[in-house]
Amino acid sequence: MAERSFVKEVEKLRAGEGQLFRGEGILAITKALLENGVGYVGGYQGAPISHLMDVLADAQDILGELGVHFEASASEAAAAAMLAASVHYPIRGAVTFKSTVGTNVASDALANLASGGVTGGALVIVGEDYGEGSSIMQERSHAFAMKSQIWLLDPRPNLPSIVKAVGDAFDLSEASNTPVMLQVRIRSCHVHGEFTTKDNRRPTMTVADALENPRRDLDRIVLPPASFRHEQEKVTKRLPAALEYIQSHGLNELFGPKEHKVGIILQGGMYNGVIRALQRLGLADINGETEIPLYVMNVTYPLVPDELMQFCKSKDAVLVVEEGYPDYIEQAIGAMLQKEGLSTKLEGKGPFPQAGEYTGQVMLDSIQTFLATHSDVLPGKGRAPNTPGPSPDVEQLQDVVPMRPPGFCIGCPERPIFAATKLVEEELGPHHIASDIGCHLFSIMPPFGIGSTTMGYGLGPASASAFNTTETDRRSISFIGDGGFWHNGLTSSISNAVFNQNDGVIVIVDNYYSAATGGQDVLSSRADNKRKSTKHPITEAVKGVGVKWVRQIDRTYNVPQMQAVLKEALTTSVKGPKVIVASSECMLNKQRREKPIINHAINEQKRVVKTRFGVDEDICTGDHACMRLSGCPSLTLKELDDPLRDDPVAYIDQNCVGCGNCGEVADAAILCPSFYQADTIHNPSKFERIVGKMRAGFISALQNWRERRSLTIEEV
Repeated sequence: MAERSFVKEVEKLRAGEGQLFRGEGILAITKALLENGVGYVGGYQGAPISHLMDVLADAQDILGELGVHFEASASEAAAAAMLAASVHYPIRGAVTFKSTVGTNVASDALANLASGGVTGGALVIVGEDYGEGSSIMQERSHAFAMKSQIWLLDPRPNLPSIVKAVGDAFDLSEASNTPVMLQVRIRSCHVHGEFTTKDNRRPTMTVADALENPRRDLDRIVLPPASFRHEQEKVTKRLPAALEYIQSHGLNELFGPKEHKVGIILQGGMYNGVIRALQRLGLADINGETEIPLYVMNVTYPLVPDELMQFCKSKDAVLVVEEGYPDYIEQAIGAMLQKEGLSTKLEGKGPFPQAGEYTGQVMLDSIQTFLATHSDVLPGKGRAPNTPGPSPDVEQLQDVVPMRPPGFCIGCPERPIFAATKLVEEELGPHHIASDIGCHLFSIMPPFGIGSTTMGYGLGPASASAFNTTETDRRSISFIGDGGFWHNGLTSSISNAVFNQNDGVIVIVDNYYSAATGGQDVLSSRADNKRKSTKHPITEAVKGVGVKWVRQIDRTYNVPQMQAVLKEALTTSVKGPKVIVASSECMLNKQRREKPIINHAINEQKRVVKTRFGVDEDICTGDHACMRLSGCPSLTLKELDDPLRDDPVAYIDQNCVGCGNCGEVADAAILCPSFYQADTIHNPSKFERIVGKMRAGFISALQNWRERRSLTIEEV
């Protein structure tokens, strides 16, 4: 069950020649694939392109009408390997995944693909996740493109440019027999706009046609001596063909006056930020007409020396806007200037910071610094209009507003797993704990503070394998999610542990979905999926590779049970990996599934019971063990009006989803009696209404009796 359904939006994909398409960047990319005769599409979900996979999944009927095969791949490596269909056959194929982590996973297949080359257009759509909002290590796709000689497109972030880039990428791939990467940053994925559509094209050769007419070219297979020729072919044939195509078809763009003392060379994805900065400096208007010459690289690899040198030779100084480090483009342009003997001053990582996201303020400050140094074009003595000055309010907010670290959602079934782990450690002492990529990685944050390392998706147990020693009885604990398990964890982590007789404890956090990427189904999902095969138990898979000690927990909110099984795994005399499969449905997906059903039932005047929990403030002692072992956002503090009680008590706000976790952990920790369960009945029966009135009357009578007996002090 994906986070968002695009069933209504995908009908726009049927738009024909000359119609106006309005929507999001992700949907526009899908439309562009269909307009350019793609034959097959695969991929693995991950921000910021998760929705692209969801769009394709919801567009199955349209894809089927055109003879386009779509597959949600098991991993990025599986997706990249799909592009093998374009090696011998003139079929256009596209795959998509998150970069750079997905590119790393797919590197083996991509390197082989780039070596042998392609016949049909092969497009890799990578979601570039760079900046402070990213969830991964800060690296760039550019290095991989250079390493494997895969051409890299970085279009301007507007729908017409993105759609054009898809077609350009396929044509460039076929013209140079080289796979092409299309880099779409988060702003490109979610930008809204419009473009004029073309008719969808059925592929000239479908995958079914290829199966009926198999082909084979030994020169395209990466084995000696062909692999040695591939390297020469990349340099002597494919690169010149790519440069000629880029130049002759004007893939890169020029804006602004032809002659000027200064100019800016920028990645296509940086265009909006640059134009906005120039607007604030009074050097561009609202329509993007700029007074400063811009050379926009919609293709950031390979660079076109003729175009770059033509742009630079008439200028005193040029600024390279290249987000991220190392400064590959700046170095390359510097080498070109040196080789051509041009005296043009080159700036880049100087006005701009060495590393980090080019936010609006960074862009404005850096471009202003460059222009103030190398030109006299800035109005107002070089001071940027609208530059915010120091604000006392902002400074005070910085001191008052605390950091908000990432954490588990309200009602998350993973929270009690780590509460149980903390309780076990209180009893048995600390352990080395290896984390993994996924929602469960939030366990490293307060209030749990669990986890020492995270080395990659599905590699949690593998990262603990070095601690497999017989010199101590203490065991390591490692966590892995169900998404990471099916991605590559079954082989890289579980099979590895079996093969090497690892004695550690492995907890597989099973929330029924690939939850962190948007709630997509996986092999072990409980949901019925008419296009995929689900309901394959994780326990059967781990037993199948040889794990002997396996425990299944079907309700993670049962903290005492979770605690007992963890303790058993850490103390048992059984050797070999101990695997615990802790299963409960992702609360976000559960709410998405159940809320519409409940709301419909209420509207139909059917009886519905909603459960939530509360804290009796008269009983709560203010110990707050429930918070130290939960951290649920709906569990907070409340100051009492009672002058005899100074400490705040626990309080559950209106966001509670009734999972019961707070009460469970409090009970497991200190047998706290202050939690209570309240059931709200919608459309109650006649009998329930009568009982409710009697109960309310009785409570009111008791309250009045207590009020009469209470001590009152009158002011004199």
